[in-house]
Amino acid sequence: MTRHIESTRKSSGIIAAAAVAALVIPAAPASAQDVTFTRDVAPILFENCVECHRAGSFAPMSLLEFEEARRYAQMIRYRVANRQMPPWHVDTTVGIPDFANDVSLTDAEIQTIVRWAEAGAPRGDDADLPPAPMLREGGAWQAETIIGRPPDLVIQSTPYSVAANAQDQWWNPAVTWEALGEERWMMAYEFKPRYPDGLLVVHHGHATLSFPRDENRGAIGGVGLAHYGVGKSYEVFPDGVGMLVAGDQGVVDWNIHYSALSVDYDVSNDVVDIGLWFYPVGETPEMATEGEVLFRVDRHNGHDRPMARGNDILIPPHGYQVLQGVHVLEEHTLVSSFRPHMHTRGKEMSVEAIYPDGHREVIGKVADYKHIWQLGYEFEEDAKPLLPKGTVLLFTSVFDNTAENPLNPDPNQWVVFGRRGPDEMSHMWVNITYLSDEQYEEIRRSRESVPVAEAIR
Repeated sequence: MTRHIESTRKSSGIIAAAAVAALVIPAAPASAQDVTFTRDVAPILFENCVECHRAGSFAPMSLLEFEEARRYAQMIRYRVANRQMPPWHVDTTVGIPDFANDVSLTDAEIQTIVRWAEAGAPRGDDADLPPAPMLREGGAWQAETIIGRPPDLVIQSTPYSVAANAQDQWWNPAVTWEALGEERWMMAYEFKPRYPDGLLVVHHGHATLSFPRDENRGAIGGVGLAHYGVGKSYEVFPDGVGMLVAGDQGVVDWNIHYSALSVDYDVSNDVVDIGLWFYPVGETPEMATEGEVLFRVDRHNGHDRPMARGNDILIPPHGYQVLQGVHVLEEHTLVSSFRPHMHTRGKEMSVEAIYPDGHREVIGKVADYKHIWQLGYEFEEDAKPLLPKGTVLLFTSVFDNTAENPLNPDPNQWVVFGRRGPDEMSHMWVNITYLSDEQYEEIRRSRESVPVAEAIR
């Protein structure tokens, strides 16, 4: 289940529901004696769950109707009480607690659903049922709801047919990027698997724009156009922040990871779409962002031989492994979000800042990592870590290859680095904006000037 979030330009989506204009219905805890679906539970489900849990979506059941919700009442109770749904895996006891896209239910909402299920899932008076939320049509652009217009440019991968009930499959086509004619600043992107079947088989993917070398100009550079994982499909940069895209002709390299273990039919000729939104011609944002940058936790941190890495991943049968990696920030940096990436033995991952003066701070920690989700955790604007140059980012990964890990396919196996889900990886995508001295000082001073009473609020 997923919470609707009233989206602003500064927030990006981690779950499909985050992009919809939310129907906000306050949900008060109800007593066990009078809790009903129509008055108490439906408002919670409509606000948080039905964008995914509806016909035609990738979720396994629709929760728009009472009969379907009643049928799964005990499963809903279990998943909600154990905070498995909506998916949100941050350890709230450490790190920065303020996230713009927190989809977790409140304690009161959880109590209401539990009491309803334990009372036998009563229906209640139909007159109490709130109006059904206005949901986007399947396959609509999520970011369009935030920006208010369709994308300025749409790019498509080439078709790929996904075999039914098959293990990991990869598709790495290269598509020509037509020259824009002039530099443009990107304000948002969306990586959109085709609806509905593409949603079922695309696990994660990336699209990178690169340009040929010009001997007179050197390398123009590359741009991470779009990143996708189940639970994170788009990103809208904050006001005044953009990503520069050169005007030259180039190549878009796709890296699409398909997984069809739970799909019992072939998905033929699947195509992924990417939508890009730009600032108006001639408008230059105040800050240039790198977007999501890959920081590896395993031994090889260079990008020249990306697959010649991970030789320190060696997890014994029925055992654990802990890896750490460090990266020195050579410029002042503002961190907007982080997104761990491990596979089925992944248990937890954290990022810690070691400042130039020696003091340390946990930025964030995912304590219940689930490979089936690829969530990004987006900080509130004023909570984004502001890191001076020379700060060391320390990443820690924990792998669990025991039978206690519910996603472990086989605890009897040795596990090494690899692209397949049963193998392992260890890296984190961190949303980075590098700052000039002036920009860093401006943000630092603005945060110090916030009145104490307002900061506590």
